[in-house]
Amino acid sequence: MTLVPEQQVSTAQFEKLIWVWRSHKIQYTVMGTGQPLVLVHGFGASIGHWRKNIPVLANAGYQVFALDLLGFGGSDKAPIDYSTEVWAELLKDFWTEHIQQPAVFIGNSIGALVSLIVMAEYPEITAGGVLINSAGGLSHRPHELNPPLRVVMAAFNRFVRSHITGKLIFNRIRQREQIRRTLYQVYCDRTAVTDELVDLIYTPACDPGAQKVFTSIISAPPGPAPQELLPKINRPLLVIWGAEDPWTPITGAKIYEQALTDGKDIKIVPIPNAGHCPHDEVPHIVNAEIIDWLGQKSGV
Repeated sequence: MTLVPEQQVSTAQFEKLIWVWRSHKIQYTVMGTGQPLVLVHGFGASIGHWRKNIPVLANAGYQVFALDLLGFGGSDKAPIDYSTEVWAELLKDFWTEHIQQPAVFIGNSIGALVSLIVMAEYPEITAGGVLINSAGGLSHRPHELNPPLRVVMAAFNRFVRSHITGKLIFNRIRQREQIRRTLYQVYCDRTAVTDELVDLIYTPACDPGAQKVFTSIISAPPGPAPQELLPKINRPLLVIWGAEDPWTPITGAKIYEQALTDGKDIKIVPIPNAGHCPHDEVPHIVNAEIIDWLGQKSGV
C-alpha cells in the first residue's frame, strides 16, 4: 500500500451544486475526471465529511461525486417517511441524470449500507463498492438487542416521536458540545474532532424540519440486512473497518469474511486505532487503500 498524503481542504472550496429530485433540493459536488466514484455519507453527516478524501481521489484520476442525502447537509429536510430504500432510489436517479456509466459507490456507516443496496438492486449502474464501517441497518432489530435494552430503545423511540419530548431530546442531541462528546466516543484520535467537524453536523441540524427528519429516521424500519444483500452482489467489494468502532464493531466484518469464503470478490482491511469514521480520522490510510484497490481492479 502506498500512503497518500492528506490534503486539508475546506468544504468552502467545493463547488456546491443543486439537483432537484422529486421536487426536493439535493446538494452535491463533483471534482476531477475519469472513472466515476460516488461518495455516500453516514447518519447526520454530509459532503463535508469527505473533505479529506474528495481531492485526493480526484487527483488520483477519478471523477468524484458526493451528495448530501435527502434530509441531511444542504439538501432539503423533506417531511417524508425516510428509509434506506428512498436513499437508494435517489442515488439511482442521480446516476441516471449525471453519471450514466458504471460507478464505484463508496459509503460510510448508513451510507455503506445504502451503497450495498444500490449494488444489489441496481447492479447495472455499479462497477464495485467500498464499504467503510458499514451499518447493519438504519435502526437496531429487536433480536440484536438484549431484553433490557429492547425496553430502553422502545421507550426512547416513544419519547422521540412525542411532539413535546421529541423536540426536547433533539434540541439536546444537536448541541455542539453534545455532538463533540458523541464524536469523542467514536473517534480514537480526539484531535480529529475539530470545530469544523462539529459544525458540519451542527449547522444542518438547525435547519427547519431537521427534528422531523431525525424522528422519522430514528423510528424507521432497519431495512435489508447486509447478509440478505450479499448473495445478490456480483461486483468486487473493498470492506474497510476501523477496528475500535464501538457503534458498528469489527465483528460485523464476519459476514464479509464468510462471503469471501463463499467465492465473492471481497478484500477486507481492518484499520487499527481507528473508529467509526476512518476516512476522516486516518484519511491517508483509507485514501491509499481505496486507490490501491481501484488500481488492482482496473476493470472495475
